[in-house]
Amino acid sequence: MLLFRALLLLMLVGAGVCFAFFIATNNLRFRRWGMQLLQYALLTALVFFGILILSRIL
Repeated sequence: MLLFRALLLLMLVGAGVCFAFFIATNNLRFRRWGMQLLQYALLTALVFFGILILSRIL
């Protein structure tokens, strides 16, 4: 569980940094990377909460 939390935090921070670079440079590559990181972070969060729910049920 600690691995999922650390991975989620790193992805969210990375997405924030990418969006900050996009704002600073107006380079669309950083926005695309930020959106991809945000999508993967949401997927990781869904898996994390799914595991939490399954551990409560079982």
